[in-house]
Amino acid sequence: MPTLTALAHAKLNLTLDVLGRRSDGYHDLRMVMTSVALADVITLETGTGDGVQASANLGFLPTGEKNLAASALLRFQEATGRDLGGAHISLEKHIPVCAGMGGGSSDAAAVLRALNDCTGAGLSLPELARVGEAVGSDVPYCVLGGTALAEGRGEVLTPLAPLPRCTVVVCKPNFSISTPELFRQIDSVRLRHHPDTDGMLAALEAGDLGGVARRVYNVFEDVLPPRLRAEVAAIRQLLVGHGALGAGMSGTGPTVFGLFDCAAGAERARRELGETYRDTFLTETV
Repeated sequence: MPTLTALAHAKLNLTLDVLGRRSDGYHDLRMVMTSVALADVITLETGTGDGVQASANLGFLPTGEKNLAASALLRFQEATGRDLGGAHISLEKHIPVCAGMGGGSSDAAAVLRALNDCTGAGLSLPELARVGEAVGSDVPYCVLGGTALAEGRGEVLTPLAPLPRCTVVVCKPNFSISTPELFRQIDSVRLRHHPDTDGMLAALEAGDLGGVARRVYNVFEDVLPPRLRAEVAAIRQLLVGHGALGAGMSGTGPTVFGLFDCAAGAERARRELGETYRDTFLTETV
């Protein structure tokens, strides 16, 4: 089988709401997500005869089944009954790691889509998304891509009208956040604010970029530790100061993004943030 190359696009949360904890230990979520051009590059070689291996340009990433891309390949084999005869997955990472942008999940989804095409398995996107559920909660969305409402623990997906074309500045602060700890914090407080998800859906349907940007909101910002919350807020304020129509944190963070209708203002924001934060990118909606 030939070597395949695929792009794995980053995702951003335009809204993120936590509705409550479920009996299975997961949380019911309601969130609007969208894809951006920033992407990892996946190279997949099958028929290697030596099991499933993964490698990356970041040496600290796992190489076995704990790598979500490798796990996705194994789950695909189980679901379709196709033995690929060993495989090697090479990840050229551009999406920041542990950033709330779904990098690992998008890598897994890219592997699933590539395998579905090259093997002729013929799974529909919903069927492929169900395979992805066994890999991670964000993988079904990443299989679908585009702009979508995600509910349940992220696997119940409704495609939406696309986010209008705009320039996006993405900035990951120089710290990491414990996702389990943030969910514990969410469980221990009464959230005072929730995103206007219905308003977001209406703004997307109308193609109203300003209406979308005004409704960007993530409940996890409210439960960040004070020092980290202050840094996220400072990045958001800088983005707005340079002309972002709206800005917020993606996923469980710490990445902050701003939506711009002015490319020059976006470039000024990227340049200023880039002086402090290495992982600062100028990208766009896809």
